Amino acid sequence: MLSIDSSFDGGNIEVIKATEAHDIQLKIRPDTESDFFQWFAFRIIGARDLACTARILNAGQASFPAGWDGYKMVVSHDMASWFRIPTTYKDGILEVTHTLKNDSEYFAYFAMYPMERHARLIAKCQSALGVRLIVPGFTAMKRPIEVLLFGEKVEEKPSFWVIARQHPGETMAEWFMEGLLKRLLDNQDGAVQRLLQRVNIFAVPNMNPDGSVLGNLRVNSTGINLNREWENPSEALSPEVFHIRNMMIDSHIKLCLDVHGDEALPYNFIAGFEGIAEASETQLRIMNTYRDNLERLNPDFQTLHGYPKVQRGKGMKTTATGYLSAYQGAVSMTLEMPFKDAQNAPNSLFGWSPERSMALGRSTVEALLSVIDDF
Repeated sequence: MLSIDSSFDGGNIEVIKATEAHDIQLKIRPDTESDFFQWFAFRIIGARDLACTARILNAGQASFPAGWDGYKMVVSHDMASWFRIPTTYKDGILEVTHTLKNDSEYFAYFAMYPMERHARLIAKCQSALGVRLIVPGFTAMKRPIEVLLFGEKVEEKPSFWVIARQHPGETMAEWFMEGLLKRLLDNQDGAVQRLLQRVNIFAVPNMNPDGSVLGNLRVNSTGINLNREWENPSEALSPEVFHIRNMMIDSHIKLCLDVHGDEALPYNFIAGFEGIAEASETQLRIMNTYRDNLERLNPDFQTLHGYPKVQRGKGMKTTATGYLSAYQGAVSMTLEMPFKDAQNAPNSLFGWSPERSMALGRSTVEALLSVIDDF
């Protein structure tokens, strides 16, 4: 019997009709206590060898409808290997047709990063020599806010932070973190060893575990967009930012890379803090050096396309990048990756993918090394 399931971690879909394989009608459920919606993840069961046509009826009312233009849905039979399938968007409806080769297959906005995989990543890292797991607090749903510290913390060394998934639906951010963190575990990698000798590396693979489990695009379990909370976080409503921000301040943070995904722009790029009046020329120079070097290190990254530059003095201080650059004097950057494909380096079969996200994460080691002499 044909059925639609979204009861797993990160699942999100409402079934309107699913009695016939050629006419599956669905809607995306809004985020918890919020009007945001765009992330979806579901599986079709009982349709082996059937050509299934699924229509998401409310795609046109999603938070970022421009994200559907040129978009291809991702599919997997095992939640590990993902590929793209042709997808059409017309008259506010997102439509996909796919013949299943298995009894059940997963369909998602981007490759899912389940909490089980997150738990294995944390376990692998914290059990390695020279890595510590720190839990400065808990979410509203009592999940631990997990920070990994790589290398022996020395006060004289500058503290670099890399955080991901403030917006839980941006799963490419945690795939990026997996690539970076697994490389940081390699004690025979000369670049890694040099980096850890020079700086304290703090990593938060998932800033928003509640939202990740709930299948939200943008908010936590209390309906809060974490990346608008940094100037004045609430321990009750945005404990994720409250506790991480305090820990960053205590560590005398010097650099932060905040990893995200962008629904509409088909590029990897860095959004900076040019609009922050308090930012110094030194901060801006280091940011530009980092950005230029990352482009040379990994051709999937580019510097030509991105968000419009914000006029100095008009930048938001409620974001991680804005707050940390303005109030902590940090070189704080937002790395954006596409939900679609990297148009400057397209791959028709996989688009932007978990593997490419992890590769960009690995390239971060050399990019960080390229600016350590400035701290």
